[in-house]
Amino acid sequence: MKITEILVAEHRIFLGVFDQIERALAGVATLAEARMLARLVEGMLESHAGTETELAYLALDHVLQDKGQLDRLHEEHHEIDASLRLVHLAGDVPRARLLLRTAIATSRKHFAFEEQSVFPLIESSLLPETLAGLASTWSRYFEEQPAAG
Repeated sequence: MKITEILVAEHRIFLGVFDQIERALAGVATLAEARMLARLVEGMLESHAGTETELAYLALDHVLQDKGQLDRLHEEHHEIDASLRLVHLAGDVPRARLLLRTAIATSRKHFAFEEQSVFPLIESSLLPETLAGLASTWSRYFEEQPAAG
């Protein structure tokens, strides 16, 4: 297994969760509910972004920078983070819903960009053994994490 395959699998899981959150947003009646959903998205994306940055992107910073993609990746991460932070500051439910939908839409667009542009570049720039080694590092990291409960 390659690190890019793991990241794509995480994207698929997140997209399914996003679908559920978007459906739930229609019934959100309080700011507390909207903020709880934002915290859920934040938690998922924080772990994923860490994996991307620490494993995949660090290995390719020079290549991505040369192609101008690294700046776009960081910019999109900041946009998503900003929208999620603003959910916690929203003064009313409609605004909180809009901000959370914006963060989810930006995340979807970001995932598509990574899968269409960044991951193929990673796969063409790194040796298969390196891609597998990064996947193995990811797997060991998650095996070492305490179980939630």
